[in-house]
Amino acid sequence: MSPAPADGAALGARLRDGDLRAAPAVLNLVESRSDESRAQTEALLEAVSPTALGAEAPGFIVGVTGPPGVGKSSLLSRLVAAWRADGRSVAVLAVDPSSRRSGGSLLGDRAGSVRDASDHAVFIRSTAAGDRLGGLAPATRAAASALAVAFDVVVVETVGVGQSETEVADVADTVAVVVQPGSGDVLQFLKSGIMEIPDVLVVTKSDLGDVAARARADLSAALRSLDSRSAVVSVSSVAPPAGIDELVSAIDAHRASLDLTAHRVRSRRMHALADFAAEHGDRGLRALGGRREAEKWLSSRDVALDVTALRHALEQRAQPRP
Repeated sequence: MSPAPADGAALGARLRDGDLRAAPAVLNLVESRSDESRAQTEALLEAVSPTALGAEAPGFIVGVTGPPGVGKSSLLSRLVAAWRADGRSVAVLAVDPSSRRSGGSLLGDRAGSVRDASDHAVFIRSTAAGDRLGGLAPATRAAASALAVAFDVVVVETVGVGQSETEVADVADTVAVVVQPGSGDVLQFLKSGIMEIPDVLVVTKSDLGDVAARARADLSAALRSLDSRSAVVSVSSVAPPAGIDELVSAIDAHRASLDLTAHRVRSRRMHALADFAAEHGDRGLRALGGRREAEKWLSSRDVALDVTALRHALEQRAQPRP
C-alpha cells in the first residue's frame, strides 16, 4: 500500500513561509500520478497562487536550454555559485529526456557538478520530460511555479530539442539559449527560426578566442536584422571563469524590463492547457477546436484565475453540448 500523498495546502503554507526544505516533498507530490496526489497538487497550486499570495511569486524563473553537450551543466555550476555569492537561494529543475522517472545517474552527475551538498539554499532535482522529446511535463511547470514562492531563483534546464525551446519560454520569466562556437550549433540556431525565443543568447567557451568571438558577432548581427533586443553574452566555465557576472547582469536586466504579471498570466494559461492535454490527449484538444483555438479562448479568461480553475474551465468547455 502506497503512502498517502503530502498535504498540498500545508506544503504551500511552508513555501509561503520561505521553508526551502519543503522542496523535495513538493517535487514528490507533483510527480505522482495518483488521483489523490492530483487533488493535493491542485491544493498546492491554489495555496501558492497570486490570489493566495496577494501578488506574483517573488522568485525569478530562468529557463536554460541548448543542444546536448554544449556545457549547460558546467555553466549552471558557475551561475549557481554567482547567485549564491549574491545571497540568493536557487532551485534547479533539470529536465531529463532519457527517463520518465526522476533521479538516476543523470541527477547524480548534475548534482555533483552544480551543488555544494552542505548548502541547503541550493536544491537540485532531475525531472521527467514527459511524452515528447524536449517537452516539459506538467509536473515541471507545477514545480517551477510553486518553488518560485520560496526560492529566489528557479532554473528549468532542458535539452534544446523538440518542443523545449518554445515550452520553456511559456514557463520561464527569462530564457537563456546556450550555443557552442565551432560546432555547427550557431548555424543550426540561425536556420531554426527560433530567434524570437531567447531573451539572452549565451556563447560558451569564450576561451577558444577568435572562433567564439566570430560566433558572438554572427548572432549579434542576426539579432540586429530582426530588430531584437536579446542580449548576447560570451562565457567560459573553465577556471578562471569569464563572463559569468555579465550573464547574471543580462538575466537580471531582462527581468527588470519584463511585464511580469502579463507574462505569468500567459504562463498559467499555458500550464492549464498543458495539464489538460496531458490528461485528455489529442481527443480532448480536438473537442476544444484544436490547440490554437484553445489558446485563443484561454486568452479571454479572467486573469485572476489560477491554473486549477483554468484547467477545470477547459474541461467544462470540452464537454459535449446537449
